[in-house]
Amino acid sequence: MAAPLLEKLSESLGSPEPAVRLILSVLIGYPCALVYRRFLFHQPVTVLHLFHTLSGLALAAFNFGSQIYHSAVCVLVQFLMLRLMGRTVTAVLSSFIFQMVYLLAGYYFTATEEYDIKWTMPHCVLTLKLIGLSFDYYDGGKEPSQLNAEQQKAALPTVPTLLEVCGFAYFYGGFLVGPQFTLRSYQSLVAGQLTDSPGKPPNSVMPAMQRFGLGLLCLTIYAIFSPHYADTYFLTDEYEAQPFWYRCVFILLWAKVILYKYVSCWVIAEGVCILSGLGYNGVDENGNHQWDACANMKVWLFETTPLFTGTISSFNINTNAWVARHVFKRLRFLGNKILSQVATLMFLAVWHGLHSGYIICFSMEFIIVNVEKQIQALVKDSPALSKLAKSPFYPLIYVVQQFVHWLFMGYPLVPFCLFTYDKWLKVYSSIYFCGHLFFFMAYLVLPYLRKALVPKDTQPREKKQD
Repeated sequence: MAAPLLEKLSESLGSPEPAVRLILSVLIGYPCALVYRRFLFHQPVTVLHLFHTLSGLALAAFNFGSQIYHSAVCVLVQFLMLRLMGRTVTAVLSSFIFQMVYLLAGYYFTATEEYDIKWTMPHCVLTLKLIGLSFDYYDGGKEPSQLNAEQQKAALPTVPTLLEVCGFAYFYGGFLVGPQFTLRSYQSLVAGQLTDSPGKPPNSVMPAMQRFGLGLLCLTIYAIFSPHYADTYFLTDEYEAQPFWYRCVFILLWAKVILYKYVSCWVIAEGVCILSGLGYNGVDENGNHQWDACANMKVWLFETTPLFTGTISSFNINTNAWVARHVFKRLRFLGNKILSQVATLMFLAVWHGLHSGYIICFSMEFIIVNVEKQIQALVKDSPALSKLAKSPFYPLIYVVQQFVHWLFMGYPLVPFCLFTYDKWLKVYSSIYFCGHLFFFMAYLVLPYLRKALVPKDTQPREKKQD
């Protein structure tokens, strides 16, 4: 009965059935959270773990059928590693290798040249959760003085139970599309501590509905405009026959539209976490309750920032925080920030999949971010450019900056979304590798601009800082 209804719904919406199942599953998180608030908030933690585990498994089965065994295997193996290997480097490395190899094997055996919604999609979220769990358990065996503030907050003082790990892994608010959160946060949730009203469910209905409404708005924008900005258009003769300026503007508009696919899912899922209480983040300096602990998007910043770094910091926030905490900062022993940054971006590329497009995308991100930082330093140190940035002409500069910003945000997204070498190379060739040429020229020109625009007495100081 359900299958024909889903087929009809899919046809009426013009979306593939797996995509319809996914968004329905994210939305089902809201009634799950309401059941938890109304009937289960005061129940023993064992009941809550069972509820979270069974509801998450049901959503997984609804989307992926019998393939839910992949997640079950990885959760069980992770639990056994914690139990049998203890708080050791061996346990952390074994967890990292096993979970990543399992994920990459899944990519290898299921990969196509299209974006498919299959079991590997939530599994990449689960992979980070389970690897992070091994790090946090390892940190729990150290003295607090050996840990930074983030590590102290996430460190596990005791080994979790299997049911606890299952509840953490399958929690309906984060299993399918994220966000990332720690087991310590999950333990606080089931203990009833993540609330602004001690002993009662949190007063989070309105904050949750605000994110729900915003997520639906983003989803509507994507549904309306995505048919006009399809990935497949890049590979048509019609696109290649368009003028150069048109091809560039199409990339800019396509990038804005395509990202709403991710924005909408993350914002709606965040609303589920807020409704359950997992999104509670204490009070700010003014005593106002905050609900952004599971925020994966800063939508206002995403829409208004003219900076590449601003867009990156507003997008997929919890995953970026996870990578910073467990990869970038733990590579400090390399003694080189640039090397740590490169290694972190390469980890992200491989974590996303085995297609060459991911490597190209994150390589371009590294180049773009570092060029932007050099330009920002130049504007800050140059009296003439600083004066221009504060002049009445800034609104015009802002418009130009946004155009450049979104054009070159879309540029690395082309290989990210087209995946394979033959496709993204065809698109890059059609626009004459303008992004690569732009940033190559920037690397060559910026040192001369610094000499010309920055007072000489400040140049040695800047060089010493670098």
